[in-house]
Amino acid sequence: MTIERTSVSTSTTPTPDIGTLPPLGEVPTRMHVQAVRPDRYGDPATAFQHELVDTPAIGPDEVLVAVMAAGINYNNVWAARGYPVDQVAVRNKRGEVEDFHVGGSDASGIVYAVGSAVTDWQVGDHVVVHPGVWDADDPWIARGRDQMIAPSAKIWGYDTNYGSFGQFARVQSHQLMPKAEQLSWAEAAAPTLVGTTAYRMLHGWAGNTVQEGDLVLVWGGSGGLGTQASQLVNAAGGRAIAVVSGDDRGEYAMKHGAIGYIDRRRFDHWGVPPLVDDKAGQKEWTAGARAFGKAVWELVGGREDPAIVFEHPGAATIPTSIFLCQPGGMVVICAGTTGFDAMVDLRYHWTRQKRFQGSHGTNDAQAYAYNDLVRAGKIDPCVGRVLSFDDIPRAHAEMGRGEEVFGNTVILVGADDPAAGRQ
Repeated sequence: MTIERTSVSTSTTPTPDIGTLPPLGEVPTRMHVQAVRPDRYGDPATAFQHELVDTPAIGPDEVLVAVMAAGINYNNVWAARGYPVDQVAVRNKRGEVEDFHVGGSDASGIVYAVGSAVTDWQVGDHVVVHPGVWDADDPWIARGRDQMIAPSAKIWGYDTNYGSFGQFARVQSHQLMPKAEQLSWAEAAAPTLVGTTAYRMLHGWAGNTVQEGDLVLVWGGSGGLGTQASQLVNAAGGRAIAVVSGDDRGEYAMKHGAIGYIDRRRFDHWGVPPLVDDKAGQKEWTAGARAFGKAVWELVGGREDPAIVFEHPGAATIPTSIFLCQPGGMVVICAGTTGFDAMVDLRYHWTRQKRFQGSHGTNDAQAYAYNDLVRAGKIDPCVGRVLSFDDIPRAHAEMGRGEEVFGNTVILVGADDPAAGRQ
């Protein structure tokens, strides 16, 4: 679908410095961004650079948001590497002309301009942005089917340009949600992508949604995604066990909903298991997987396997996740941070009737339900650290190397104080 966009910029409004805003509703012609260009693909530390670019125009159903704070997510590690997808090339094939990528899939901010067809948001509204983007006239959606499975579905700030790593972000109006009044700009920017992703993973797949009393194994339990997952499991009456890499991370996970934790460094069976006809190798690998499962039993006080395994590492962990999941249970995965080439031993998959479910992004209903929990104070955004705009390259490089912090990393853009924005 081609969107006719109209410029909302005024040539008389100067580009504000980072940490400041122009008068409400006045949009500068140019804006500060952290941009990725194809000739810099590779290490995020050098792929991202601070530039000035034209402020984007908006279409009839779009909104321009002055970004107060932005969240860091793994998807823009991939964007900076140009792998597994060269996002600039993909967009150029669609007819978009920009030769750069302004990423960022989490934002808190203030509405500065609205398209001609937008009726539910006004200039001055305080908002957060969910990452699901799609064409309103997509036939799949017109038939009432899940928006995020539609052929046109994309992730804002990864598949699309002009995300939150610029002073102004272009979004579809349905992506906007009211900012929680009790949260600062930084806190509000932290959890939405990971939180809505986790909500869909746990509540989006009929027959295997988290239920009262369910045991859920959460990989990466001290990170941004894992801490949201454990809180959502807890809110549903379930029990989350976090998998972490150290006692300090385990203690952090338990502060945010987990009933216990397992230090994955105690085990060494990770990765692709030996082939089935390698009896000695299979015996050794299975012993490691069973020892890991025994650690789960010890935490719950009995021989209980997870009803849901909450996955994102992928290659290193999928064999263990499938092995441990209870019969009729589900392994649900949203990424492949340790690699995309995962192996499933079908003996444990088909005979025990387990589900291996891919999950991506969020639809509107799931995002709004998650945001209601945040606004009600039932979900902690789990801000791990707040950094400056020029720390965006470093933050992604550290994430790409696996140097993850507790919780979520947030970048100040229009805000100049991590505590600003609470009402």
